[in-house]
Amino acid sequence: MANFQRANASDAAKKTAAVRPLIFLLLIAAVVAMQYFHLEQYLDKERLLQFGASYRVLLPLIYLVVWTLAPLVMPGLPITLAGGVLFGPFWGVIYTAIGSSLGAGLVLLVARYLARDWVAAKLSGTRLMSLDEKVARHGWKIVAFTRLVPVFSYSLLNYAFGLTRISFWPYLAATFICMLPATIAFVYFSSNLLDLLHGQISRGLIIGVILVIIVSLIPVIYKKMKPKNADPLEP
Repeated sequence: MANFQRANASDAAKKTAAVRPLIFLLLIAAVVAMQYFHLEQYLDKERLLQFGASYRVLLPLIYLVVWTLAPLVMPGLPITLAGGVLFGPFWGVIYTAIGSSLGAGLVLLVARYLARDWVAAKLSGTRLMSLDEKVARHGWKIVAFTRLVPVFSYSLLNYAFGLTRISFWPYLAATFICMLPATIAFVYFSSNLLDLLHGQISRGLIIGVILVIIVSLIPVIYKKMKPKNADPLEP
């Protein structure tokens, strides 16, 4: 039974790893389709930034609320990409970093105080059940490691950390700081993505693609460097 659960967990991890590049490719395909059908007039970059500026308080607030609640039920990557389009590279990173950290904090609290038994049952038999032991040994450093080297999905980790003894504020701080590299990469990429609608492959877009590739390769390189049977949660 335990072997069956571990196999299911392994399959789930592989599916999760495939989601990010798939969304990335679908997004580029959507932009190319928009250009083909001449829909770029509705997604002009400057017009969108002006729209965001005209709702200086309301739109960022809505974005933060969505980001805080979304990790309970869905992956955060589409929201991150929307942040780059709506707010540009600077404010997009600020709002996304804050929103994703708040979302991670909310999921941890839900898992710890409202749905502990349900989360424990879902994670039973997976390697994430050893996370509490790792937290006992490494403290907040295990949070930092799993954010910098995302071998498990963001949402799954948030729930799993709710079953550990990690203190809330160190968890939130490590999450905020160590998710910044991926946040910067995806927000910077999406903030330049609309250049394709005008047939431009801008310098910013090329840099964004390179940054996304780099952060996406981190878990792949890590898995290649680690011994085959090593614990993926061990720094």
